[in-house]
Amino acid sequence: MAAFIKGFDEQNRRISTQNLLQQIYAALERGETDFEVLASGHHDIGGPLWTADGQPLRFHVKNPGQRVGSFGLDGTDIVVEGSAPADAGWLNAGATLTIKGDSGDTTGHCAASGKIFVAGQVGTRSGSLMKHDPAFEPPELWVLKKTGSFSFEFMGGGIAVVCGVDYEQAESVLGDRACMGMVGGTVYVRGPVAGLSDDVWLLDLDAGDQEFVLRGLADFLARVDRAELLARLSDMTSWKKIVAKTYAERQARGRISLRDFRLGKWVEGGIFGDIVQDDYRHVAQLVNSGNDRLKIPHWLEKRYAAPCQSACPSFIPTQDRLRLLREGKQAEALQLVLQYSPFPASVCGMVCPNLCMDACSRRFLDAPVSMKALGKLSLDTPAPACAVPSGKSVAIIGGGPGGLSAAWQLRLKGHAVTVYEADSQLGGKLWQAIPRERLPAEILQTEIDRLLATGIEARLNQRIDRNTFETLRQQHDAVVIASGAHNPVVIPFPGHERLIKGLDFLKQLNSGVRAALGEKVVVIGAGNAGMDVVLGAYACGARQVTAIDVQKPAAYQKEIDHVTALGAQIRWPVYTERISEKGLHTKDGELLEADSVIIAIGERPDLSFVPPGWLTPRGMMNVNACYQVEGCGNVFAIGDTTRPGLLTDAIGQGHEAADACDSWLNGLEVIARPKPQMIPQRQLSKELFRPANRSRLRQGQDPLAESTRCISCGTCRDCSLCLEACPEGAIERIEKADGSFEYRSDDNLCIGCGICAGICPCGIWTMEQAV
Repeated sequence: MAAFIKGFDEQNRRISTQNLLQQIYAALERGETDFEVLASGHHDIGGPLWTADGQPLRFHVKNPGQRVGSFGLDGTDIVVEGSAPADAGWLNAGATLTIKGDSGDTTGHCAASGKIFVAGQVGTRSGSLMKHDPAFEPPELWVLKKTGSFSFEFMGGGIAVVCGVDYEQAESVLGDRACMGMVGGTVYVRGPVAGLSDDVWLLDLDAGDQEFVLRGLADFLARVDRAELLARLSDMTSWKKIVAKTYAERQARGRISLRDFRLGKWVEGGIFGDIVQDDYRHVAQLVNSGNDRLKIPHWLEKRYAAPCQSACPSFIPTQDRLRLLREGKQAEALQLVLQYSPFPASVCGMVCPNLCMDACSRRFLDAPVSMKALGKLSLDTPAPACAVPSGKSVAIIGGGPGGLSAAWQLRLKGHAVTVYEADSQLGGKLWQAIPRERLPAEILQTEIDRLLATGIEARLNQRIDRNTFETLRQQHDAVVIASGAHNPVVIPFPGHERLIKGLDFLKQLNSGVRAALGEKVVVIGAGNAGMDVVLGAYACGARQVTAIDVQKPAAYQKEIDHVTALGAQIRWPVYTERISEKGLHTKDGELLEADSVIIAIGERPDLSFVPPGWLTPRGMMNVNACYQVEGCGNVFAIGDTTRPGLLTDAIGQGHEAADACDSWLNGLEVIARPKPQMIPQRQLSKELFRPANRSRLRQGQDPLAESTRCISCGTCRDCSLCLEACPEGAIERIEKADGSFEYRSDDNLCIGCGICAGICPCGIWTMEQAV
């Protein structure tokens, strides 16, 4: 539980910075190491601070003043929710400072160690006087967008990375007169660069530079909530590096010709033309509209995806479901999810780890919107109507969640679909491996029946070999391979023949056969599959179950909490030496007594029926971004045949592959689905929503009532706050013929004050810098 430090007194008056810092010092004396700070321009938050026993310190700060993170020491992690003013990370001495917005002038000024991550742009003279003591790691400054002028002035050491996002068409992403007096360090920059100091070289990246930038990008983008940009920024051809010239190189300056001076130095517009471009015939007023505004508002409905939709591998736009529920359109809301997944109740409502809830913006107020309850509501919703028959047929190899998702989408598009399943029951691991207490059979069967009601043909007990695969390719216009991974991985340490394979055990249990495991069971593997095996072991009568792993358990915390509540132990790191009749012997010489040892560390696909040339060196299907098999346009592969993933990953891939297959069948260009850009949290005005009582939320919430709690991130709630708040009356609401609406701002009335963007609860209004 974080210590809450508030910059206001009981009468809601702002307290002094000294008073706020004294609260932090007092909390440190009490042993607190995790702080949530609600400031109001208070300065010097985050350093220099340390604990007597060396415990790391964490700060989550809102509305900081100058010098946030200044003098920050090693072991201090500071996250600023939103933007920060001047001198952020000033004289940083080892702290990690993450700013999820813009940062002001002199960001990272005089930094000597540690890392600074900025999700937007930084101001003038940022990175100036950075230095590097060889006894410590060099300081790093990572900027997502651009810098102001005089950046990295007199830089003496350290590393800066400027990504230039959204400024690829600017004159320079480093502002004017960058790197003046630079004598050391390295600046990696992506995008246009102009007006550099003559003291530096602008060079291409070598292999070591590329390795450093690529290695750091993933961590940087994750910290600033922009992981979707990794592929875009990983193109090293658009990167350059700036290094200082040596003393000898700086002295070797020649006199330029008059022609070079005229073409390169003399700037059109007069002596100040390189700084200000102005029309001397026009006089701007104190408050301006039209072209004289500094910023221009734009109503960007659905320009960004909500965090829940962006995090969902099945692309389900939950914010749209909740909007329909708010409008009283319950049937449409329950139908909407079926456009994205045939398993809203089984997966979304029962077994999915609900990444959408982990990303939900509402968690910053009280608790995430209950997606599980919403999924279960669609259980009895009938299937949507299929499109007119296309005359094309598709074979789906594998009746698991991925294959059935592809079959569902293709059938809705009007294609004839036949599913070939090796088992006697559709559902794959949903049916075979998920414990019945997590997924009741009647719920899964209801959704499978709905799927088959669309006209999908299922052929069970159909094992595919080379010959039958070639036959399927001839009989159908396209094939989707979704056979999953069913060959358990077994490590060949001594005694491995005594092991029980986890997937085989779960399949047997779900078929109604309870294995005689004995009282003590050890499970090798503490991922989500391992947690299912632990539950199965208890269902078979085990009294003591221990799950071990060589690394931190990969299972979701809710799964770990479930099995530990039953009495299970989870231990790591534990390395297996051998298996004997007494149990599992670790490499540390410990004996974990066990009547049975079950291994659940993953499975591999059986792809012996496809040509070897279609496989990667690791034996997985080699597909492109559209899930097409390389070299064979009408064959697609998804799910665990391409890479291990969650059930919802397979459902999403089935949807994507079906869209690509549909395009191919219709003779259209096959294009990969672009990942929607998630709306930044700083654009939402969450303060306009009243937090609910967390205790009542834990007791259960009516799923239909959840629509009122949804913040509707990136999608207009039609609340009219912008229309009412605009001081110039520049905004109007326009009703369209189809019943939809939009809000518009009149350029002749708007003064660019930004009140519309500031009051919009959903982040729809965005202010653009005028050119």
